Amino acid sequence: MNRFEGPGSRPASLKYLDGDIQVVTPGSYVVCAVTGERIAIDELKYWSVDRQEAYVDAQASLDAEKKAGTLPVRK
Repeated sequence: MNRFEGPGSRPASLKYLDGDIQVVTPGSYVVCAVTGERIAIDELKYWSVDRQEAYVDAQASLDAEKKAGTLPVRK
C-alpha cells in the first residue's frame, strides 16, 4: 500500500496564502494543476496565491507562470 491508498486517502481543499496554506477540507494530497500528479500535503512546496493552484515542482510552477503570461519580459 502506498501513501495515497487506504481509507484516509482523499484530496484536500486548501487556501494558498503567501508562504503558508490553510486547510479548508482535510485530505492527504492535492493535485498539481499542470501535471495532474498527486502531491502529499507534507511535500507541497510550490503554489500560486493568485491562481490558487498547487504545483508538483518548480518546473510545473514555471510552466504555469508562462501559460498565464505573468513572467516579466526581459529586453
